[in-house]
Amino acid sequence: MNTIVFVILRRMRAPLLVLIGAYAVATLGMALIPGPQGRPLDFFHAFYFVSYTATTIGFGEIPHPFSPAQRLWTTFSLYLTVIAWIYAIGRLITLAQDPALRRTLAEGRFARTVRGLREPFFIVGGYGDTGKMLVSFLASRRMRCVVIDSDPRRLDDLQLADHPIYVPGLCADISHPDTMKRAGLEHPDCRGIIALTDRDDVNLHMAITAKLLRPKLPVICRSETREAAANMASFGTDHIIDPFDTFADHLFTALHTPCLFLLKTWLMGIERPDRPKTPPHGLWILCGYGRFGKALYKRFKYEGLPVIVVEATPEKTGWPEDREHLVRGWGTDAVTLRAARIKDAVGIVAGTNHDVNNLSILITARELNPELFVVARQNVPANHPLFAAIKADMIMQTSRILSEHIRLLLTTPCLATFFHLARQQREAWAGKLITQLTEILGKDLPEVWEVTLDPSETPAAAEALQQGWRIHLGDLLRDPRDREHRLPVFPLLLDRQGKRELLPSPDTLLEPADRLLLCGRPGSASRMAWCLQNPIALRYILEGRVPPQNFIWRWLSPSD
Repeated sequence: MNTIVFVILRRMRAPLLVLIGAYAVATLGMALIPGPQGRPLDFFHAFYFVSYTATTIGFGEIPHPFSPAQRLWTTFSLYLTVIAWIYAIGRLITLAQDPALRRTLAEGRFARTVRGLREPFFIVGGYGDTGKMLVSFLASRRMRCVVIDSDPRRLDDLQLADHPIYVPGLCADISHPDTMKRAGLEHPDCRGIIALTDRDDVNLHMAITAKLLRPKLPVICRSETREAAANMASFGTDHIIDPFDTFADHLFTALHTPCLFLLKTWLMGIERPDRPKTPPHGLWILCGYGRFGKALYKRFKYEGLPVIVVEATPEKTGWPEDREHLVRGWGTDAVTLRAARIKDAVGIVAGTNHDVNNLSILITARELNPELFVVARQNVPANHPLFAAIKADMIMQTSRILSEHIRLLLTTPCLATFFHLARQQREAWAGKLITQLTEILGKDLPEVWEVTLDPSETPAAAEALQQGWRIHLGDLLRDPRDREHRLPVFPLLLDRQGKRELLPSPDTLLEPADRLLLCGRPGSASRMAWCLQNPIALRYILEGRVPPQNFIWRWLSPSD
């Protein structure tokens, strides 16, 4: 507020001085010039007269008719004060459009909104393509967040977005510590920092600011270089996501363990299990040797798969280890692709940073070898219809990969743990699990959720466990409408004080503070939550009866 007052006074200093001077001169003249009886007006009546004359109200000559000299001075005063008012009003209108004042007012409104939050929220730094996807998802789940971005056009997009809940945004320098504080870094309900800008130095600054001011606050950072990722990891950044390494892992999981890849995409809600996409083994062509190309090239060499790199400017991007397998060119023409042995290849990656070139590469490659497994890099989300029309087998879109990964960490962190443990299992294990899930869930996209047996989330179940009740995992799978029927729910993981068990048995006895990861058909989570939160529903699925609630019926019913 002090800043706002300072800006207003500074911008309006000259107009205020002009108004005060005009009123002083006009009032002084009326107080000195004699009237018809030879007596001038006193200062009160002179100021009163000038006040209503300057505003063009015009009550007349009060308290008595004026002399010619007074009328002449009144004419001069009228023009003087009206011009002063026009000047002041013009400056006031200019002040209303002043960028500094508007920015100050916006910062004040933003700070008051953040201070007024009484729900858990996240600070999202950067409202680019990834930020838009993530904020839209969080708002759809009624999860609060605040947005900071240095580009005013992106904040305009935020204001125009039709989110179900209000998402406050601030246009400011994200890397400034005061901006982080204004966004709620020290707010008791702040639950984490998510740095999503396209500059590693800004994301690094956000991470180190958060770790110094709130060391225990979770921080999720985007990083596109190994140097920045190592720097972030050196001071304890909780999650560092490189979209290129993430997609490389995604591709080679599909290459080596297609069932696990299918399970992962199904549980994450990306695609149904009836559309498997398994990259083949053999010669691959990699078009583009930038950051994305380097990440894939490293994995190809690690897996021992032959790869030919197509790059037009290796002097700028760098040379691959095996220069003999480098073909100079863009890959958009048939000559370059033939030199890269397109006829012998089983797959091609169009991985440049230009969408038109990537589309041209894929069209030309398919004309020369229709059997290719095609991987496309999509840089601009607005080009999705073009990439959908070309029907690539896999599409790498940075914003989508980042938003899906962060969404997983924020809503179902146990699912990330499940995938980590599942990678240690055999491929047949993943295939068997897909069969079991299909029998219960069908082939629709499942609902995946977590349950923690504590008083805040599951009060009925937590109280029953504290009282010594024996609750088996299978009891929670009963339908609260008919306990003889099972809910279409499958338990994936049990986390008990850091000890994790994959696919826990329905006979498992539950204990306080247990965390469960479950998946089921849409709507199953709400039915299970009803049993865990309502003691009557819980008792029904455990004992098969509903205890009387009315005093009279409790008195008439036989005692337990």
